[in-house]
Amino acid sequence: MTTAPSILNHINAEPPPAGHRLAVARLDRTEALDLRDVHAMAGRLAGALLDLGVSRGDRVGILAPNCLEWVLLDLAALRIGAVTVGFDPAKFGTDPALIERYGLAVLFADGADGASDDSADGSGPRLLPAAEARTLAETPGVVVPEPVHYRPEDFTAIKLTSGSTGEPKGLTASVGSIDSGIAAVQEIFAHGEDDNLFVFLPLSVLQQRYWIYSALRYGHDVTLSTYEAAFPTLRRVRPTVVMGVPGFFQAAKAYIERQVQRSGPEIPPAEALAEGARKVFGDRIRYLWTGSAPAGGEVLRFFTDAGLPIYEGYGLNETCIVTKNHPGAHRPGSVGKVLPHKEVLLDADGVISVRSRHPVCHRYEYAPPGVSERVFGEDGTVRTGDLGCFDEDGYLYIRGRADDVIVLENGRKVVVRPIEEHMRSSAAIEECVVFCPTQTYLVAVVSPAGVPADEAAVAGQLARTNAAFGPDEQIRKVVIADEPFSAGNGLLTSQFKPLRARIAERYHREIHDINGSIHVC
Repeated sequence: MTTAPSILNHINAEPPPAGHRLAVARLDRTEALDLRDVHAMAGRLAGALLDLGVSRGDRVGILAPNCLEWVLLDLAALRIGAVTVGFDPAKFGTDPALIERYGLAVLFADGADGASDDSADGSGPRLLPAAEARTLAETPGVVVPEPVHYRPEDFTAIKLTSGSTGEPKGLTASVGSIDSGIAAVQEIFAHGEDDNLFVFLPLSVLQQRYWIYSALRYGHDVTLSTYEAAFPTLRRVRPTVVMGVPGFFQAAKAYIERQVQRSGPEIPPAEALAEGARKVFGDRIRYLWTGSAPAGGEVLRFFTDAGLPIYEGYGLNETCIVTKNHPGAHRPGSVGKVLPHKEVLLDADGVISVRSRHPVCHRYEYAPPGVSERVFGEDGTVRTGDLGCFDEDGYLYIRGRADDVIVLENGRKVVVRPIEEHMRSSAAIEECVVFCPTQTYLVAVVSPAGVPADEAAVAGQLARTNAAFGPDEQIRKVVIADEPFSAGNGLLTSQFKPLRARIAERYHREIHDINGSIHVC
């Protein structure tokens, strides 16, 4: 088999272009390192991992918030052919049982007290503090190993899906899928010399690591932060590109609107809007990237009007990026055109399947019997469960989830996504999930934008939403959650998507209680 040119092989074997930096931003400071130094540190850490007994194919676990150590460990594992298993700290505690459960050779965990090895000869799996990675990377005299060479079908990482219940499912990620995804994005956005990509979503989400790999391959800056530190550091680091989920941009929109309200009548509205956007994002933004969950049209229009182009895309953990709007092909409301090496297939009901030249994988790890077969075809084709349609120019539109189409007792079908998006257009509502407890009427559970919730604003938005939809799509009741949905309370995934099953379980009594139109928990 002929080995295709590989981005991962390149960054393993070659130092990055000179003059670019990785910045790690915290609330109070930013540490910047030359990417060539990062590459050299990762090489030394790779040698240290070999000294610890880690070899090609072994699994290296990382349980830590975004930090330099995360980057170094991932690159070091890549250098020796080990497999990175990233754990989101919001979902996993520092538990030595993870080592056995996921077959880890070593687990680097934030908050671990020190080295742990229960084997008789000291050669067993280990639990090490995440901070130890930097110490190992800065130790002089370590022999830097020759980089391994990957084939497209090899895999370098295991992605753990959020999962609505039970143990998260795992997905091995092939080198071919990673290479083709990064190359497709580079072709349409041409990240280069003057760019600084801002990454704050968890590095346990593999796609966030793509931007580190991109910086090493193509030569641009990248700034790493956390969700908590994102807003305070954006203006300080002045990125050109910000990758964020819709919930993040919804929060940014609310903050900018407050800034505009304080600007006074003497400043023209358009000028006040642009100035408010600069106060949040800095003055160098080239574009904003969003995906992983549906972005409301109001949010997209807001940032476009503020002078910050925002491009929505579509993809899943099982497929990686599939479609993307971009400067050369952009249609608001759509998720863009299909990228090279991908094919989108629609069945008779409009359910999307995705075929890839380089599939991410062909099955789940850690999944109950039959689950993989329901999603993956024998050739790696993925049945997404999303409903979609194309327009005449090849732009894809996502209409919702097949599982979230409600069939009423009169036989009519209700697609809930447009209703939820309309409810979320209120600044008082951060998230909305619609249920149909008896197949006769709809109930919305909303996550308030603040505590205490603005009940009057929620009631007003309920009236506007019901006025905008037909008789079968009326929301009879709104349940206002007692606390905003978050990954910490188990109601959002690590990519800030609502977990419907858990929300339904948490608010089961309130959803099924028919009394009143607004219920505050």
